[in-house]
Amino acid sequence: MTLPPDSSSASLSTPWHRFCSLLWHHDDLGIWLDPSRTALNGEELAVLGPAFDRAFIAMEALEAGAIANPDEDRQVGHYWLRDPSLAPDAATAAQISTEIDRIEAFGGAVLEGRLRAPGGVPFTDVLWIGIGGSGLGPLLILRALGQQGRGLPFHFFDNVDPEGFSRVLAGLGTKLLTTLVIVVSKSGGTPEPRIGQEQAQARLEAHGGTWATQAVAVTMAGSALDLKAAAEGWLERFDLFDWVGGRTSITSVVGLLPAALIGADLRAFLEGAARMDRATRVPDLRANPAALLAAAWYGAGEGRGRRDMVVLPYRDRLEVFSRYLQQLVMESLGKRLNRQGEVVHQGLAVYGNKGSTDQHAYVQQLRDGLDNFFVTFIEVLEDPADIAPIGGEHPGDFLDGFFQGTRAALSEGGRQSLTLTLRRFDARSLGALVALFERAVGLYGELIDVNAYHQPGVEAGKKAAAEVLALQVRLEALLADGVARSLETIQASLALESPEQPFWILRRLSLTGRGYTAVGAWADPSTLTFQRS
Repeated sequence: MTLPPDSSSASLSTPWHRFCSLLWHHDDLGIWLDPSRTALNGEELAVLGPAFDRAFIAMEALEAGAIANPDEDRQVGHYWLRDPSLAPDAATAAQISTEIDRIEAFGGAVLEGRLRAPGGVPFTDVLWIGIGGSGLGPLLILRALGQQGRGLPFHFFDNVDPEGFSRVLAGLGTKLLTTLVIVVSKSGGTPEPRIGQEQAQARLEAHGGTWATQAVAVTMAGSALDLKAAAEGWLERFDLFDWVGGRTSITSVVGLLPAALIGADLRAFLEGAARMDRATRVPDLRANPAALLAAAWYGAGEGRGRRDMVVLPYRDRLEVFSRYLQQLVMESLGKRLNRQGEVVHQGLAVYGNKGSTDQHAYVQQLRDGLDNFFVTFIEVLEDPADIAPIGGEHPGDFLDGFFQGTRAALSEGGRQSLTLTLRRFDARSLGALVALFERAVGLYGELIDVNAYHQPGVEAGKKAAAEVLALQVRLEALLADGVARSLETIQASLALESPEQPFWILRRLSLTGRGYTAVGAWADPSTLTFQRS
């Protein structure tokens, strides 16, 4: 690992000296981090030093097993997943190692045809049912590490969109009978995976299949889903540990099982994450890449998230990385209250796509429009050996030219950027990238004094959705007598604050063949009456 030289104000006086002073490099991982085109300066690094000293201590306590999510009285142990020796007790360490072995063995048995679908035929497909991190993590693994002709094709239920269910099930058709169906729900009670499971099971059984013979549960031991899978004799059950949050679950079974089923090197993925973890434990701001990232974020957004993070990876395999980072960064840092209970409305918005696609999309605004962002470029140096130059032209040279041109154009326009360079892209480097951003998020959370490991806004959204569904039940019960009622009458009957929410629910029920009729003008809801047909 190469440490940057002194980054005092004097050493940052020219762009070249600034580049040399701030560049971080890890030879073993083959990764460079260049934050020199952000607002970081020697004075800011000096001011942030004591805050980072406290952040390093907090991260050490987190890894040692401190309660990080007081809302749920939970530890946050995703770092233990790639180095079980860090776990707070021997039993937990053994449990992690055992699960990794089981995942690897299960994937091998499926791919080698030793574990088969009903009727003795090999499994042909995977239907993955999961929401949030349980959908984004697997999607990143598949897009980043999947190779043509290796492993099983994946299909996703990562929403409760009926059209999405219909499209996926229609595409599978009778292949559903040879599809491994994996249901991911940590608590076992999340509505989205439960509904997806019910739809998949109903269609499978309509084709004459037997659900339990090809269903896999990924959930906490002892959860409702775990108990159901055990009672019904599902094909397999894997433990999604209580101390693993959805947005940091990619190095758990959530990411490792998809990796195993596409024949990717899950051990290299874990090793890359563990190696980056070690690099980001260095208690020195200038020598720690995650700390440099967090400091660049802090400086760019003035510690208030006043600039968005635009992620531009120059490889197709990282196309969904910005979506993955959206959840990791925004769910972790987007908080109304800090740890002192003060209203701070913190956060860091993330969006992006891939280069060089964006030379022809929103880079125009990045160069000439609002200065409300900083860019995170990701480039890969090594090209695949099977793409030879034609007429002396290497495609990778053009990709590099577009990357460097965009970077230069933004700098000329006074726009901030930082660059991550990978010598090569493989399972190990993906693990390192994931670990780098996880640690940067944790350190940045300490800088702005928010808890990066709870999600009160998400929980509030779930509660509000449950209240809407409960209101629909009350509405249907009220209208079961067939009497036409205005929205104002419904409001009064159900003691609601406003007739607006019944309007939203009844409009859908009336226009989707659910047995309700509406009379009046849709443009003026106050004229409408609704009744059960």
